[in-house]
Amino acid sequence: MSDKVRWGILSTAKIGTKQVIPAMQKAANCEIAAICSRSLENAQSTADELGVDKAYGSYDELLADSEIDAIYNPLPNHMHVDWSIAALKAGKHVLCEKPLGLTAADAQRLVDAAASHPELKVMEAFMYRHHPQWQKAKEVVDSGALGQLRTIDCTFSYFNLDGGNIRNQKELGGGSLMDIGCYPISLSRFIFGTEPNRVLGSIDIDPDFQIDRLASVVMDFPAGTSTFTCSTQMVPYQRVNIFGTEGRFEIEIPFNAPIDRPCKAWLQTATGTETLEFPVCSQYTIQGELFANAILKNTPVPTPLSDAIGNMKTIEAIFTSAEQNAWVSL
Repeated sequence: MSDKVRWGILSTAKIGTKQVIPAMQKAANCEIAAICSRSLENAQSTADELGVDKAYGSYDELLADSEIDAIYNPLPNHMHVDWSIAALKAGKHVLCEKPLGLTAADAQRLVDAAASHPELKVMEAFMYRHHPQWQKAKEVVDSGALGQLRTIDCTFSYFNLDGGNIRNQKELGGGSLMDIGCYPISLSRFIFGTEPNRVLGSIDIDPDFQIDRLASVVMDFPAGTSTFTCSTQMVPYQRVNIFGTEGRFEIEIPFNAPIDRPCKAWLQTATGTETLEFPVCSQYTIQGELFANAILKNTPVPTPLSDAIGNMKTIEAIFTSAEQNAWVSL
């Protein structure tokens, strides 16, 4: 293999065309070589727009291309597992959008397939975790600068009433927990460095779409708690606060980190509150570079697939908790 990973993009999904592909084209070790769609015309126009050499009119055609090393899979949630497995069978490394599957059992099918192809790298694309602001948050907590970690508080919301949007289609894996609630769950497990013991969830179901349009959750960890609210029908907002016995770390834009200005965080300790600024960067570029590096150097991916299974099990436990109106142990 050369010093660059040659990528094929499975579909012309907006997350890919608007954010991930342009960012990965800036990665020194990545080359976006091909893109596909169920319509060749759509694939070709997108390829022309993004400066991608090859366009295919089906997913299978792209997977059959021997000049593609890795696949980025931004398909709708219900298509993540099957097409990622198909990519592995075609000998491609896979970076799959979150959530990995519709359920933990669904995601486990991909984990099992990956285990039978140990020469190939597979990772869930939780891009936020690679951003310097989150690497700093983890470093601050682990250093003891906040004292003993006690609780994390998070809000993540946007407003979307479009019935044609996959986020509002239950059978396609829509709803607030699957789309954005997965972030507070992931970051809490990342910062605490362990799985929650139990969860308590309150969920509001949209009467028309039947998706969870709002979820408020408490996660009980061995060392403390994490609380969050996520919603697909609320004023757009996102913020994270990490509290310890001696300090606090707050991230201004924790998930959709801007690429046109520095990101901000605040570190509050006994000596005062310090404003931290992180240089302009793209978490998608960093994610692409890290994953490509794992391929080129044959090293472990930054986030193992077991992490994706842990996140899915927590999401399922929250749904169960809301149905039973009780704490659910994991």
